[in-house]
Amino acid sequence: MNSSAKPIAVLVHGAYADSSSFDDVIVGLQARGYRAFAIANPLRSVAADSDYTKRVLAKLDGPLVLVGHSWGGMVISQAAVGNPNVTALVYLAGFAPESGESAADLSGRFPGSSLAETLVAHPLADGSNDTYIAPEKYHQQFAGDLSEEKAAVMAVTQRPITDRALGEPASGDTQAWTNLPSYFLFGDQDRNIPVAAHRFMAERAGAKRVEEVAGASHVVGMSHPDLAVSVIVDALEAGDRG
Repeated sequence: MNSSAKPIAVLVHGAYADSSSFDDVIVGLQARGYRAFAIANPLRSVAADSDYTKRVLAKLDGPLVLVGHSWGGMVISQAAVGNPNVTALVYLAGFAPESGESAADLSGRFPGSSLAETLVAHPLADGSNDTYIAPEKYHQQFAGDLSEEKAAVMAVTQRPITDRALGEPASGDTQAWTNLPSYFLFGDQDRNIPVAAHRFMAERAGAKRVEEVAGASHVVGMSHPDLAVSVIVDALEAGDRG
C-alpha cells in the first residue's frame, strides 16, 4: 500500500439501482479532495460479487474505505476480508451480515420489509430468476423521499439481482466488520430493510458512528448526500490518520 496516497472511497451499489445512485456523493467527496471509485456490482451472488470486488480492489492504490449500499453491504463485508488496504466500512442502508446469514435472513428478522410483494421475476437459463421491483411500485417501495420524476427514471434503469443471491448466505470464517471500524447511515422509512434490522446490525458491529434519518427511504445516500459524504469522510479521515 502506498501510504502517501490519498484514501479512496470505493462505492458498491446494491440491487435495483446502479452506480449513478452515488453521483451526488461522488461530487461531494471530490469537492473535499477525496478520490472515489464506483464498482459496477454484478448482482449475481454473494460469492461472485465479492470475488469480483476483491479483484477490483487489488488494482487500487492507497488506503481504501468501502461503502456499500443495500446489497452492496453483503459484498463489502466479504470482499474486504484479508485486504490490508481496507481501513473502514461504511453501510448506507446496507446489510452487515454474520457468516451464514443472507440478505433475506436479515431483512426478515424484524417486521417492516415489503420488498417481496413488489418483485417481478424474469427467468434465466440456469433455472434461477432475475428480480426487479415492478416499476409502478418502485417509488413508494425504494425511493419514497425522492421526486416522482427521479424515481421514474430509476425504475426503468434499475439493475436486477438473482433470486438465488438474496437467499445466499455470507461465507467464510468471519466478515470484515468484525475487525474493521464501521459506520452506518440509514432511514427510518426504509421499506426494503426494516429500521430495526439496521439498528441491530449497527449495534452488533459496534459502529463508530450511526446516523438514523427520520423520514428517509432506502436511498438515504441519494436523499441526504451531504450527510452521506460526512459519514464517509469521517471514515476516510480516520484511516488517513492511521
